[in-house]
Amino acid sequence: MSGDDVGYDFWLFDLDGTLVDAEWSYTRTVFDRVGDRLGRAFTDREAEVIWHGLDGSRDRKLREWGVDPDRFWSAFHDIENPTARAEATYLHDDAADLVSELSAADVPVGVVTHCQEFLAEPVVGRLDIGGWFDAFVSCTPDLGWKPDPRPVYHTIEQLGRDPTEPGRGVLVGDGASDIGAAWNAGLDGIHIERHSPTRRGHCVLADRRISSFAELSDVGVRATGGADTDPSHSGS
Repeated sequence: MSGDDVGYDFWLFDLDGTLVDAEWSYTRTVFDRVGDRLGRAFTDREAEVIWHGLDGSRDRKLREWGVDPDRFWSAFHDIENPTARAEATYLHDDAADLVSELSAADVPVGVVTHCQEFLAEPVVGRLDIGGWFDAFVSCTPDLGWKPDPRPVYHTIEQLGRDPTEPGRGVLVGDGASDIGAAWNAGLDGIHIERHSPTRRGHCVLADRRISSFAELSDVGVRATGGADTDPSHSGS
């Protein structure tokens, strides 16, 4: 595959749930400990929804359950251990194949993730994937959270491009917020569904929907679609 065949000038990826994932046993332990601190147990389903962002805004979902988001995230980040998180995180096999293909074609690759830097760095280091990326941005309250386009603009700048004239770019992620961020920043959005729509409760609208990166063997094809800012959709 040559650079001209790729179709996009650069590719951006979400991290957790898109390129990597954590073992369920780790996730379950974290939510048990957060629940102990908050005095409120979390079911397996609730832990899955919050960890993977299956139902859109995590803060909105927490409020629906009567959980204060600030208290939750404070406890969550206090409890998470970067070393334990890294040891429990694995790389999706299909991700390595795609990023290697893009690298061979000399296409810039970046990451824009909600995973905080103190957690993301050990994961990237243990999996030895830091060399894959030309830019790596962790969202913060100051920078904004997807679907806010600001962290995407910042990642594009880290690639040495003007976010107001970025060229043809794409953002790939496993959540509605990733596709919203892509469209809000003027990029195409590819949704990778690591969870069935049945488990998620809805389908996510995107320029292209896939269940594996193996389906992107034709990366020269540039998807087209409408730029809706809210990609959550209850239909199929």
